Amino acid sequence: MPGYGIDEDRKGLLHWSWAVDLLSKTRNYFFTTVRSDGRPHVMPVWGVWMGDRFYFGTGRKSVKARNLAVNANCVLCPGGADKAVILEGTAAKVTDKSILKKFAAAYLKKYKFDITTMNEPVYSIRPRVVYGQIERTYVKTATRWTF
Repeated sequence: MPGYGIDEDRKGLLHWSWAVDLLSKTRNYFFTTVRSDGRPHVMPVWGVWMGDRFYFGTGRKSVKARNLAVNANCVLCPGGADKAVILEGTAAKVTDKSILKKFAAAYLKKYKFDITTMNEPVYSIRPRVVYGQIERTYVKTATRWTF
């Protein structure tokens, strides 16, 4: 990352488990999609990290769902920026009933809300690249994972 003063020593890089912890434990996430005219659309979402993907539900007529139908590229950021994870990837509707069942159980446990009562689509985000950084130690800990 030229111009940011990032330390060339890889000693302080973050472990993937650090990012997974934030992706798993955060309650509120910022989710960005791209409108058909190229403008970004950012909204908060609830969701769960399972395995190697992030899962969330949204209304089939929501701006998020309409944007994803045209352009699957998206960005997910859990919580605040002091300890940040920026996940860039692609989202797709989940149709596998066993995954949907696991998602609903995990969502109920995390949010105390039965998402199946909404009868709306569930999406999974497959990471392409993930960035992690801690504000106080940014020049030593700024990390990028690619998938």
